[in-house]
Amino acid sequence: MEITDHIDALRREGTLLADAAAGTDLAAPVPTCPDWRLRDLVLHTGQVHRWVTANVRDAHRTRMDADGERAAWGPEPDDADLVDWFRTGHATLVATLTAAPADLDCWSFLPAPSPLAFWARRQAHETAVHRTDADAAAGVEGPRVDAELALDGIDELLRGFMSLDRTRVRSERPRTVLVRPTDGDRPGPWLLTVSREQLSVELPPGGPADAPAADLTLSGPAHDLYLLLWNRLPVDTDRVTRSGDRSLLDLWREGAAVR
Repeated sequence: MEITDHIDALRREGTLLADAAAGTDLAAPVPTCPDWRLRDLVLHTGQVHRWVTANVRDAHRTRMDADGERAAWGPEPDDADLVDWFRTGHATLVATLTAAPADLDCWSFLPAPSPLAFWARRQAHETAVHRTDADAAAGVEGPRVDAELALDGIDELLRGFMSLDRTRVRSERPRTVLVRPTDGDRPGPWLLTVSREQLSVELPPGGPADAPAADLTLSGPAHDLYLLLWNRLPVDTDRVTRSGDRSLLDLWREGAAVR
């Protein structure tokens, strides 16, 4: 996906999130984030948007400290103003990314073609995942994440976040998981090797036809795999086909939290 595609997705998903929150009691629990109420979700996502806006706008070369983050967030809004506050911050982020120069040099934390490409992609997925959380709080299914965006998000999660030495997905003996989407174009499938070392993720060079057998194979629409791997669907969901060692999904659920 191109930077403009990610910004378009950010615009769309943020609007959907705000619309879901506007029609729902902010005290509603978020089933996909059990420690949160809807107000926590909207506040968190809005603060992330403002933090990224400041990082990109001011071209910070290092991560902001706690005081800088609080300054970027600004005052915490009351419930009556929360959704409008979110909409304002979301629109400002979209405008800031749209206006940013291609050679933007600022802090980022995953490999990407450029800092601008990183932040456009990261915020598209930050917002898309939390939009599905807002829908869950509202008790609705909501629109499906576009297959191209979902595939891109799976790739960011597996080959981005999981490449960092932070995951606790470990196994005493090496075991493999094949993530095989049934719609959309590449990237994918992904072959994960779980061992005592850092999680290894590969793209089989020949594509789906040459994907090797694995201890566990997960097959399904990109949208459902996206939500499952982001721990937004239960491991026993019937929306994804599971073939093989299902205990690996429990291992994933326990160890693949992104913070």
